Amino acid sequence: MYKKNLVYVAACMGMAFFGIAFIVMGSVLPSLTAKYALDTVGASSLVTFLPVGVLLGSLVFGPIVDRFGYKALLIVSTIITILGVEGLSFYDHLSTLRVCIFFIGLGGGMLNGSTNALASDVSDDNDRSSKLSILGVFYGVGALIVPLLLGMLSKYYTYEVILQWTGIFMFLCVVYFVSIKFPEPKFKQGFPIKQAVSLLRQPVLLILSFFLFFQSGMEGLFNNWTTSYLKATTIIEEGDIVLTLTFFVLGMTLARLLLSYIFKKVKQIHILFGGMTIAFIGIALLNWSTSFPVATLGLFLIGFGLSAGFPVAIGLIGSIYKETSGTAIGIALFIALGGNSILNYAMGYISKTFEIDSFPIFLAILLAIQLIIVLTNSKIINNKN
Repeated sequence: MYKKNLVYVAACMGMAFFGIAFIVMGSVLPSLTAKYALDTVGASSLVTFLPVGVLLGSLVFGPIVDRFGYKALLIVSTIITILGVEGLSFYDHLSTLRVCIFFIGLGGGMLNGSTNALASDVSDDNDRSSKLSILGVFYGVGALIVPLLLGMLSKYYTYEVILQWTGIFMFLCVVYFVSIKFPEPKFKQGFPIKQAVSLLRQPVLLILSFFLFFQSGMEGLFNNWTTSYLKATTIIEEGDIVLTLTFFVLGMTLARLLLSYIFKKVKQIHILFGGMTIAFIGIALLNWSTSFPVATLGLFLIGFGLSAGFPVAIGLIGSIYKETSGTAIGIALFIALGGNSILNYAMGYISKTFEIDSFPIFLAILLAIQLIIVLTNSKIINNKN
């Protein structure tokens, strides 16, 4: 029999690794660009392989988890991510680097989905969203580790050495995965394909996935477009502009720590409304920002306000579709990550057509659509508190 606390620790480790996988490319891209004398097109061609891998990993993990269980997938997905991270430090050929970046995305996508599903499966209905919220904190921890290490140690070590030690640490955690017991597979005798396909016709799953489509899209927009917006519309120095992004992650991470307690006291629908209100205030501050303090406060509030989206939606999906939680969560995350790609592409078109100044307006529209989804489906959210 597995021990829930030990398994939940494994899920948190895996989520931290996804944070590392998701942020590592952006952290080392300037070094890779300089090392290989890449132009904008060359750098973009490298980055493209990460989201492709994440999307594929998010799609395939669900049936694998439901059929074969969590232990093997956590071990394999972590090793795939390690191979990608180590490959960035050892290989010099650009074609090989593209494969390594794809591996980082593939392993990270599987880790993201499997750890969310695992945390959901080892939680009770009354604490599922709370535990998923704490799980999200570890994404923030992983996302902050690599830039912090590179910032603090780059004077003494190359990025290759830092990545090598990061991979070694991740491998030590694989030993922990091997040593503990995990929940048994849900379908030992074969995965029911018809049941999985039928999930695509479930209105509740599609509604919650559509909510996450905008949630993931907004989170990606802040990570990818904030620096360009502030550079074009403020007098903030370039070094400080990069620093503002950490306040978005910090706001989200601190909020999820707080939410792990609040979820037990306050209805989820009220938490979502409160969070969206805070996010609207943050977007308004971002729109009016001309200085570093106002911009950082706005981004902190936005991260704080958006923090509840994933824990609530994934928690609901895990509660409603317990028998095929891995596959259901995989479908939701695939649609969510699709939103990240599509809305970032849309912002690129908008910035060319209406200038980068329209960035906060676009964000406000997306948040308003999310609010409408919550308002029109409040019964679903309230019935699962």
